[in-house]
Amino acid sequence: MPKPQYAYELPAHKVDYGKEVAVSDLKIDPQAQRTLNEGRAQRIADNIVPEAIGLIMVSQRDDGEKYIVDGQHRHRACQLAGIPTVKTEIHHGLTLDQEAILFLIKNRESHKPRPIDEYHVGLTGGVPLFVHTDRVLKKHGLILGSTSTNGVGAVSGVLRITERFGAPVLDRTLWVAEAAFDRSPETWDGMILGGIGQFLGRWGDIAEDKELARKMLAMGTAVKWRAEILSRSSRGGFNNSGTGSRVTTAYRLVIQAWNAGRRSANRIEE
Repeated sequence: MPKPQYAYELPAHKVDYGKEVAVSDLKIDPQAQRTLNEGRAQRIADNIVPEAIGLIMVSQRDDGEKYIVDGQHRHRACQLAGIPTVKTEIHHGLTLDQEAILFLIKNRESHKPRPIDEYHVGLTGGVPLFVHTDRVLKKHGLILGSTSTNGVGAVSGVLRITERFGAPVLDRTLWVAEAAFDRSPETWDGMILGGIGQFLGRWGDIAEDKELARKMLAMGTAVKWRAEILSRSSRGGFNNSGTGSRVTTAYRLVIQAWNAGRRSANRIEE
């Protein structure tokens, strides 16, 4: 499996740990944050222990203003509970895109944001993984985050294709899916896209996209593909029913489609 082509990196910069800051002095940049869940903030406030709040991660910008990078729900809980100050971890000298990268690094190891929130934060910060993915989706007239004729709901699956194999493979994946099944919600199913992406990521140098699309359609519609993937995955037992296993099942079906009618010498083996 190729190594990821996108990595989150930050320059060396000054960080102040444990500095107490007035809650009212901390600001939120809605472009660089996930959506605030007021109910979650209220639940935190209802049971808040000031000594256990932990450090709010903050970026102090060039104008001196302090913007929250991670911890907006704890910050809102402090507002609701009337707590006047919090301890912070203040990062200095970061650009907006570097703030977004810091957010993504932090949440990779803790309370992970929803994939669509991560996607929007990454776009705001100009993170290449998300920017390149968005560029390919727009090329195909697609939006990410909702399942429809022109929408792909499998946020993590699409990002995984770009991360593992690069934006050109995602571009080819979407083209093959549409060429095979036309545009429908089932065309953009995450399992199907994942299987095509894995196939092209591994065998794209020898596979021809038009032929692949034609052979996939010969095995059935997108609805039938999805049903077959779920059926084969479930027959593999409980431990084989996760997303990763279903993508692997889809990948094997794509290989089966490609190999149809080929002599042994020209077949692709896993």
